[in-house]
Amino acid sequence: MLNIADRGADDIDTETVLYFVRHAHSKYEHGRELERGLSDSGKAEAMAACRRLEKEKIEVFVSSPYQRAVETLAPLAEYAAKTIKLYDALHERLVSGEQDLGPERFAEAKRRCYEDPDYCPPGGESSRQARSRALPVIGQLLREHAGKRIAVGTHGDVLTLMLGSWDPQYDYSFWQQLSMPDVYRVRFDGMAFAGAERIRYNSSVSLERGD
Repeated sequence: MLNIADRGADDIDTETVLYFVRHAHSKYEHGRELERGLSDSGKAEAMAACRRLEKEKIEVFVSSPYQRAVETLAPLAEYAAKTIKLYDALHERLVSGEQDLGPERFAEAKRRCYEDPDYCPPGGESSRQARSRALPVIGQLLREHAGKRIAVGTHGDVLTLMLGSWDPQYDYSFWQQLSMPDVYRVRFDGMAFAGAERIRYNSSVSLERGD
């Protein structure tokens, strides 16, 4: 089990809770990673997730800059009367580069990325690279918002890679069973990972590719 970062500030001993919110369904369109938003069903699912999380009293909202992640978190941020701060380092890991691989080759490339953390698909990003850019954001959040409840708008790969850095059970198989949206409550004791649990709510699961 790995700590989020070099503690440095050992006086951070408060429990902080992060809610990793994987985006709702977004129809896949190759080459439109940044701007493609939620489908109609995805918007309904985002509202369902929002209703489930309202009672969690989340205080801070951050997200990947990708539109589908922002739109998923937006209903909850609006309910809490908070703004969403965007972090580019939380964007999804690119696997297919400039070429649309199609479902079968995409799945194979994804599997290989998890089996070999240094494998970098052509035009894409390795698991180690993606994890290395995302984790410092979490460390920053834990230092700046110690003791608070923080919602993080994220993606399937980045969510899995971050959780996997703290607990190896979060691997390719875990990524495969994620739904859109999906929510994990992740607790930290200071800067140290203290466990994660899935938050369930009334939802349908979309199996169509919309990563």
